[in-house]
Amino acid sequence: MKSLLVLIAALLSAVYLINPGAGFIEFLPDNIPFIGNLDEATATAVLLACARYFGYDLARFFGRSKDEEKKDDAIIDVD
Repeated sequence: MKSLLVLIAALLSAVYLINPGAGFIEFLPDNIPFIGNLDEATATAVLLACARYFGYDLARFFGRSKDEEKKDDAIIDVD
């Protein structure tokens, strides 16, 4: 049941991101300064979290992955 809810959240956020400015679904208008793009940022965060739930760690494209963090934790620097 949880996987189905996560899949639905992923599909809704993907549909929202495919057509963010068409006006048929727009929670915050994009022309509002500073907060106009928060709805797209939220949809992106939900989509990335859903992908991670299903085992696709897309965060490695934006920075370090968990494997790299674990490697750094194992290194002890002694002077």
